[in-house]
Amino acid sequence: MSKNLLSIAGLDVDYRVRERLLPALRDFEMDVREGEIVAIVGESGSGKSTAMSTMVGLLPENALQRGSILLQGEEVIGADDKVMRRIRGRRVGYVPQDPMTSLNPTKRVAAQVAESLLLHKLCTRSEAKAKVHELLRAAGLIDVERVALSFPHELSGGMRQRVLIAAAFAGDPDLIIADEPTSALDVTVSQQIMNHFEGLVRERGKALVLITHDLALATNRADRTIVMQQGRIVETGRSSEVLANSENPYTKLLASKNPQFLIEAIAEQEDDALAEAEEAEHTAPIVLRADRLFKNYRDRFDKSRQVEAVKDVSIEIRAGRTLALIGESGSGKTTTARLCLRLEDVSSGTIEFLGEDITHARGRRLREVRRDISVVYQSPFSSLDPLMSIQDIITEPLTVHGIGNRLSRQKRASELLDAVGLPDSFLKRRVTELSGGQRQRVGIARALASSPKLVVCDEPVSALDVVVQDQVMELLGELQREFGMAYLFISHDLALVSNFADEVAIINRGEIVEAGPSAAVFAAPRDPYTRRLLDAAINL
Repeated sequence: MSKNLLSIAGLDVDYRVRERLLPALRDFEMDVREGEIVAIVGESGSGKSTAMSTMVGLLPENALQRGSILLQGEEVIGADDKVMRRIRGRRVGYVPQDPMTSLNPTKRVAAQVAESLLLHKLCTRSEAKAKVHELLRAAGLIDVERVALSFPHELSGGMRQRVLIAAAFAGDPDLIIADEPTSALDVTVSQQIMNHFEGLVRERGKALVLITHDLALATNRADRTIVMQQGRIVETGRSSEVLANSENPYTKLLASKNPQFLIEAIAEQEDDALAEAEEAEHTAPIVLRADRLFKNYRDRFDKSRQVEAVKDVSIEIRAGRTLALIGESGSGKTTTARLCLRLEDVSSGTIEFLGEDITHARGRRLREVRRDISVVYQSPFSSLDPLMSIQDIITEPLTVHGIGNRLSRQKRASELLDAVGLPDSFLKRRVTELSGGQRQRVGIARALASSPKLVVCDEPVSALDVVVQDQVMELLGELQREFGMAYLFISHDLALVSNFADEVAIINRGEIVEAGPSAAVFAAPRDPYTRRLLDAAINL
């Protein structure tokens, strides 16, 4: 019989804030055995990450903890920094959620992945290069020599996440704690990473604690699932039984809001979906038309070589409608969006906005165009200035474009907060005081400030849990119906956009391989790449 690697009993955590104690975790218990995958599921703020941060000694200084955490029989609560440094990386590998804040921007990838190897004397410096390449390759990266020499900001979000995974495996730990390890990854790479995790657990006797908001992922991959709400365990059991037999209202809510379950239903309704697609009308005016876009870059490592990031891409978006541009990390979807936003110049092709050719617009005319185009960014944690008030964040586009006066801008900020479901009292607050979902609502309010005709949504909910994802997607839909904006929705997640986008374009290695009404594409995909993405989304 396999033995316990981890035993947690009676764990309580409080945060001291302004002389008050705020409870974050109450009576948390968990056992993890060799060869086992245990998932901790819950929405943002449920306490799941706090529980695991306690285990690896990464709680902030204002945290107070009580209870017992036994790692291979050794008590972790109360252990000093020297002991925790010996545990982290070597006995426990930790994959944090946010790669932007978890990687050192001043160090190359190779140095950061090799850190654990050298700290724990697992190889010599001369051996480290080959070992780093091996770890990066195992984490699903290609062209590992170039990735190793890159700085984090030179990589996509998905690539940075895979670097964190490689670093977590460097010390060959017995226990891996993965905090939302696939939230920034496309479905095919997520499937590869989870296969990699599962292979280590099953074949080599490791153990995995998977922290996720995705009940479908937990059901597909974990042996047992723990469901948390407001710092407490509300349900626990075998993963298949938790999903199939749960009577808990919160567990049912998580399941009902999970887009991965929705795409399975869509894929089974081919006839209805095709009929719906055929009846779709395209009478609304065209807001954006991009025709035969190409974008080439000079290779950073080989100046004589050109890299084709976008190849012959053509898209069209009409008022009040949503086009989802879907593809894996590095497929060219964000580059295409940057070209449409005129943040980069095209190598060839044309871009029309509201019927006017803006391909080579400059200066004042380009500023006028940008008044009518806005962006909702991927990360609500890094895209909003923590030193500005919510009011100043929302009104900044109005100030930049010289729209209105101070009083009218304040009124506009208040109206937009109401539109995104936040109270007036938030105007004087800062984003550091808000949850992830609240921050993204502020980001949406900011994007709507100048009454744009086109909003580019770049992975706007990938950092949020499924309940908040559902709320934000519903909000985007309501705002589109009210104000009539066109959306260009950038995503790697077919399940997420399956019930949201009117049209989809599937992009692979810079080329659109399939496009059409979303119902038709999801119900009867023609291209092998689309079918592979759809299969990965259903069977993650």
